Amino acid sequence: MPRSTAAGRILYPTGYVSDETLDLAQFEKFLPFVLSTIAGMVDVIGFMSLGLFTAHVTGNIIVIAALLVRGGPVNMAQLLAVPVFVVAVAAVGLIAKVSDRRGPALAKPLLLIQFILLSCVLIFSIIYHPAANPHGLMAGVAAMIAVSAMACQFTLLRLAVPGAPSTAVMTGNLTHTVLSLLDTLSRTQPLMQDANERLKKTLKLILGFTAGCVAGAAAVLFLGDWAWSFPVVLAGSAMTLGQCIQ
Repeated sequence: MPRSTAAGRILYPTGYVSDETLDLAQFEKFLPFVLSTIAGMVDVIGFMSLGLFTAHVTGNIIVIAALLVRGGPVNMAQLLAVPVFVVAVAAVGLIAKVSDRRGPALAKPLLLIQFILLSCVLIFSIIYHPAANPHGLMAGVAAMIAVSAMACQFTLLRLAVPGAPSTAVMTGNLTHTVLSLLDTLSRTQPLMQDANERLKKTLKLILGFTAGCVAGAAAVLFLGDWAWSFPVVLAGSAMTLGQCIQ
């Protein structure tokens, strides 16, 4: 049986495990799933009400390339999404450097920043109704705040939970899921290591992202501008859960 020590560590039969290691394990268990659900919600709400992908830089790069070659009406929010994402990632990275934190300790303030940004999108949408004119200035401002929130989430995941799969890029997760399932069902030499564990991680994120997309789409249809309350509530829950881990 494991037992605690005075040095703030827990003694297992295989040796000492620090409290920080246990905290990171708990974060890796619940945080990516919650973040993938938030990403699904934010992406579909942004697409349906603001006319761009707030969590998928790839989609916005494709749109920019198409506009450069084909021409046509320009949505400034789509053009600005990529540089705003870059600036937001850099800003969050600087915050991480200044705070000099790692693991769960770093995730806590970054979860707070994401919650604040998504709350700003909700408040802004309720006051200015940007969805009424997806190509207007108000829609562009709301979209850039949402893009910044997603940039914060991506940076949070890479810095605080580096071993976790992506919470928004489902192409890679689906590929890992199929290959891991193939290894799990096959009796031959596995194609990848730790197939069972990888399958659990990626499948959970796909389900979370899909559930977030469905919930976000339903929220837009029935709640309009208040749809942003869904990811705000979930981001607040993630922030609260993060604060409970010492």
